[in-house]
Amino acid sequence: MIFNTSNMLAFLPNTLTCCNLICGCMAAGAGFHGHYVWALIMILAGAVFDFFDGMVARLLGVSSPIGKELDSLADVVTFGVAPSAMLFQLYGSVQYPDWLVPFQSFLPYTAFLVAAFSGLRLAKFNIDQRQTSSFIGLPTPANALFWASLIVSQRDFLCSQMFNAVFLFLLMFFFCLMLVAELPLFALKFKNLSWRDNKVKYIFVIGCLLLSPLCVSAIPAIIVWYILLSIINNKVLQRA
Repeated sequence: MIFNTSNMLAFLPNTLTCCNLICGCMAAGAGFHGHYVWALIMILAGAVFDFFDGMVARLLGVSSPIGKELDSLADVVTFGVAPSAMLFQLYGSVQYPDWLVPFQSFLPYTAFLVAAFSGLRLAKFNIDQRQTSSFIGLPTPANALFWASLIVSQRDFLCSQMFNAVFLFLLMFFFCLMLVAELPLFALKFKNLSWRDNKVKYIFVIGCLLLSPLCVSAIPAIIVWYILLSIINNKVLQRA
């Protein structure tokens, strides 16, 4: 049998996308069982595969409609369903005010709003021509990494008396809205290395380096820094 190398290479991007999907399924399973560290690792691995599948497709010139659809399907699992599973499990451990106790059995299911809004975010991204060089709304990988790393690094606080299910729901719903908000967010794409054209990206990288000693706790802090800096960039830096 003669193997056609070009045909084999054509399948490589979709293979990477399927690896992303598998990581997402494993992350969701781990999340439902409260294995938060493993879920975070799988979401990170899925994000790596998600980064490289598109890059490989462009380098090989084998982008296809099925690849685009498969990519969205994988992303909604890895970056939508998986963090929803982690939140669903976390709702069983957080504190509930007395007035909310009657709803304690139902509130965890609101965690799947993250999956729904992530799906909506991905659908909008696929048809929005404005998002070729930047983002409108929080990217789903950033949202998933925020929740996964926050739960891993701050679980004791999230389950303490200083926090409760109401705060968790409000924070979760805020990030759901951020996914579909008409908020321009910069992308880390460098066309050149000049300060004038990339100042917001350089400022972001410097902030990330300053936050890096926080280890896992740095990830949710970096996501918040990314959102705040994008808002500052829209209001101030672009006019400077």
